[in-house]
Amino acid sequence: MVKIANIELPDFPLLLAPMEDVSDPPFRAVCKDYGADLMYTEFISTEGLIRDAIKSRQKLDIFDYERPVGIQIFGGDEEAMALSAKIVDATQPDLLDINFGCPVKKVVCKGAGAAVLKDVDLMVRLTKACVNNTTLPVTVKTRLGWDDNSKNIEEVAERLQDVGIAALSIHGRTRAQLYKGEADWTLIAKVKNNPRIKIPIFGNGDIDSPQKAKEYKERYGVDGIMIGRAAIGYPWIFREVKHYLATGETLDAPTIQERLAACRKHLDGSIQWKGEGLGILEMRRHYANYLRGLSHVKDFRNRLVNTMDVQELYGILQEVEEKYSEIER
Repeated sequence: MVKIANIELPDFPLLLAPMEDVSDPPFRAVCKDYGADLMYTEFISTEGLIRDAIKSRQKLDIFDYERPVGIQIFGGDEEAMALSAKIVDATQPDLLDINFGCPVKKVVCKGAGAAVLKDVDLMVRLTKACVNNTTLPVTVKTRLGWDDNSKNIEEVAERLQDVGIAALSIHGRTRAQLYKGEADWTLIAKVKNNPRIKIPIFGNGDIDSPQKAKEYKERYGVDGIMIGRAAIGYPWIFREVKHYLATGETLDAPTIQERLAACRKHLDGSIQWKGEGLGILEMRRHYANYLRGLSHVKDFRNRLVNTMDVQELYGILQEVEEKYSEIER
């Protein structure tokens, strides 16, 4: 068992990485169905929360079936972090997570996300502001450093543990790398094997198959792994990893019926949570992933992203299921 403060997770838990414009409640629901052990909201701007920005407030929505679930915030100002921690506390998630890893320019330009990696003293102060203003366990997600010349993750891990964080997730790239090149897990392993580190350390970056999950578990000794992009349109990654770790056997890929059932559930949730218009629009980015690997599917995909009619959408999904069920047989 892995414990984050008082939160009990199974041995070697699988975490769903928070992803902007992806990790909303409808997406989290399908990932939970297939085995995600701990999930986070999309990251929320502390300034947005304090200004009562509608989009920021909506991202605070969490549901009991998701638990344990964390709300993730980002910002570069101590006062805003402290106030946001109090707002999150009132929402009663299971934990509060701080994003010190987002490499996106619009976040970094505000001195938040991965930008904070350039100033470890500031990172410590921002973290302390959160820890001191919430009753929740505080965790952090970050990267190895700003660039190849400042891979300071060991110092970061020790100092954040000293001010009271309960777990640390590390993406094995620098900010300068963005999502390019291969994630370097050797420094994640160094943090995990540091005798001073007592909190759980979760590794993130490039886990896209059960085989790789097992290899990285054994090679780097982390307490669990965080999966992000590989889960988009393929929530079965969690089930497949768990099965492979337990048995050494590869599960069959989901059937077309399973794929379409998850897609429909995701669409239902999107419409229910966001309203029909926005729910349909924001679902468009997911169809290609749910239909990935199907031959000659382009026409269906084009139709799915070019209609605003709910009944037509479900009709197209039914056509896809019927056509490819025949092929599977």
